[in-house]
Amino acid sequence: MANVKVYNMSGAEVGTIDLSDDIFGIEASEHAMHMAVVQYLANQRQGTQSAKTRAEVRGGGKKPWRQKGTGRARQGSTRSPQWTGGGVVFAPKPRDYSFKLNKKFKRLALKSALSTKCAEEKIIVLDELTLSEVKTKEMAKVLANINAGKALIVMDGSNKNVMLSARNIPDVKTAGVNTINVYDLLKYNTLVLTKDAVAKIEEVYA
Repeated sequence: MANVKVYNMSGAEVGTIDLSDDIFGIEASEHAMHMAVVQYLANQRQGTQSAKTRAEVRGGGKKPWRQKGTGRARQGSTRSPQWTGGGVVFAPKPRDYSFKLNKKFKRLALKSALSTKCAEEKIIVLDELTLSEVKTKEMAKVLANINAGKALIVMDGSNKNVMLSARNIPDVKTAGVNTINVYDLLKYNTLVLTKDAVAKIEEVYA
């Protein structure tokens, strides 16, 4: 069972916390994490790209020149793909790029990402994270105190002041326990968790 230091918002060590091996200490599955990232990115695609094939481009009904005797290559239409203004050979059409993964597989991927962060010692646990007002400067100060640069901040529930204070800080993202995903866990260098968030993660994903 991994033992991680707990800090306060000033960056001072105030204790330690044990992280569950079932979630933060499993053998990471690179394949599961890869597929979870591929699925996340695929599901973000709008799928609205569209172009016209030679059958859909207007015009081109008349043969440009006679078949033989001109010395030029035979052509049947000015809307063939090799012509300027012609159709696209394999034109992209609107489609749905999203696909599904099994629940157990997605859970394995998430646990693998959390275990990877723990193994790399890139998890910072705070005893609490609260702000009395929306203040980006104060939020930046807290992150500086705990040496969290490019960070994903995961909280239990939604602290609106923290979320609003962090949204203008470059390379910082906030999320709730129920909205974390493998892509964000791997994208951000540091994972910042509150003690309540750790308890909620161990409860939800046990």
